[in-house]
Amino acid sequence: MKISIIVPAFNEKNTIKEIIEKIENVSLPIEKEIIAVDDGSFDGTEEILRRLKEKFDFILIRHPKNQGKGAAIKTGLSSSTGDFVLIQDADLEYDPNDYPILLKPLLENNFSVVYGSRILGKNKRGKLLFYLGGRFLTFLVNLLYGLNITDEATGYKVFKKEILKGLNLENKGFDFCPEVTAKIAKRGIKIYEVPIFYNPRTDKEGKKLKWIDGLRAVCALIKYKFK
Repeated sequence: MKISIIVPAFNEKNTIKEIIEKIENVSLPIEKEIIAVDDGSFDGTEEILRRLKEKFDFILIRHPKNQGKGAAIKTGLSSSTGDFVLIQDADLEYDPNDYPILLKPLLENNFSVVYGSRILGKNKRGKLLFYLGGRFLTFLVNLLYGLNITDEATGYKVFKKEILKGLNLENKGFDFCPEVTAKIAKRGIKIYEVPIFYNPRTDKEGKKLKWIDGLRAVCALIKYKFK
């Protein structure tokens, strides 16, 4: 069995080397495949990834222009060969040492979708606006789709690949997250949550999520409820 780890990256020169090294160094009970998708970076991220390829065996794909996180995930998904797919942000907010925790329900209990919950883990809260926005999105998705999850907006989502490929994903930006959650819920697929470590970064450290992305997420949840 194999897990494909998709790493969408846009202007992450300060963290991309460390995150790739962390993924490479994690020991897993199954084979892992790393797919780094440089989403039109112009800060030197691509050059760092090309140098890393001389040391590590991973797939590197580049978008000539920035298209968004969802677009990068779809590009990575089209090249994946694993039985499972894990999304790994390139900014070090999420720790690859949590991979065994995320994989366990898939391998031992035959779940199809696992979310790493920042709420279940004992973590720093981060910027109040982002924290409250994430809590509201979780409340909304539970209300609209009858779920009982704690962290809809988590960046750690793991899927059986056939589930993810069958969702016909449309969104190119950060609204990948609400779209995938909505479509999984509408198919009646159970989302299993596990606690994870989370180290929120600040705007000065390069956090790219903006308030408008939260609004787009709300619109996506409402849209797919009635689509």
